[in-house]
Amino acid sequence: MASRGLALQHRLRVLMQRARRIDVSSVTDRARFTARVHGKSYPVVLADMLWSAARHRVGFNDYLEFDFAILTRAERATWVTSPLALELSNRYDDPAYVHRFHHKIEFNRDFDRFLGREWLELVPGNAAALEDFATRHPVLIAKVPVSKSGLGVRRYFASDVTDWEAFHADLMSRGEVLIEEKIEQHPDVAATCPGTVNTTRVTTFVKDDGTVAIINMAQKFGRGEVSDQGTFGGFYTVLDEDGHALGKGYDIHGHLFETHPETGYRIADFQLPLMDQVRELITEVALVVPQVRYVGWDIVVGPEGPVLVEGNWGAGVFENKPTATGIRHGHLPRYRAAMGF
Repeated sequence: MASRGLALQHRLRVLMQRARRIDVSSVTDRARFTARVHGKSYPVVLADMLWSAARHRVGFNDYLEFDFAILTRAERATWVTSPLALELSNRYDDPAYVHRFHHKIEFNRDFDRFLGREWLELVPGNAAALEDFATRHPVLIAKVPVSKSGLGVRRYFASDVTDWEAFHADLMSRGEVLIEEKIEQHPDVAATCPGTVNTTRVTTFVKDDGTVAIINMAQKFGRGEVSDQGTFGGFYTVLDEDGHALGKGYDIHGHLFETHPETGYRIADFQLPLMDQVRELITEVALVVPQVRYVGWDIVVGPEGPVLVEGNWGAGVFENKPTATGIRHGHLPRYRAAMGF
């Protein structure tokens, strides 16, 4: 069993890496935005942001996104921050196995039975297979095998293609060699934004006794683009243990969404359907590679049940935002209870 103390050496290494990469203008912009939103003094916020980063492992965007400017020290101590999440990933995820989550094609091979959709790997000479695939699935989702934050994902329509050999060559030249069938989502999920497949992030931990704990859930909402990630304008809200939204939506830039800008859907009314099936799926997929214990899974609840999109061994942070939910504590107690640190 691993040592229960979180490694000081890792903390110092992360701090030094962040210090070398610091973007001064980005930090000051975040501090000014935070001060303006919460009616605080800019110099005080900036000083507190820098101190929190150096002393308490609070990312600059964590400070903005999770309203740290209005929280007490005790309240802040309940949040899972980005540096802490990275530390936990490095501690609990066996580096000999994390490669199985890096490459989307290899991931699809390992988790094929949970995907609920057809997929194709493009290789030289299989343009005919691509054309045949498109006869069954006229909307094509093309992905670069190694990417993050929704980058390297595009949506194509078979009706726009006139030369399949040329289209195949173009895809391969851009590295978009994973082709997937478009996922159909449950009507209750599609109601939020039908133009994007809206994924649910479910973060799990495989406990010492081999059981699976769900330690966090969040619902992401797209804006009509091919991805619901923040880089495509997407936002999210945290969910309770039964899959109900805890409040408004919010994005990585600190903006709040009481309703969806495109559909008018009230975010606080969201209820993830088929929660029993979600729990069953997540318990199964978390045990496929149990050596990678701490994972953020992206799933989509379809009309008949949930399907797996991908697993992220660097689980990331989808935490509570007090001005969106009215709740002034984070998820760290649940992480501690499951992980035992």
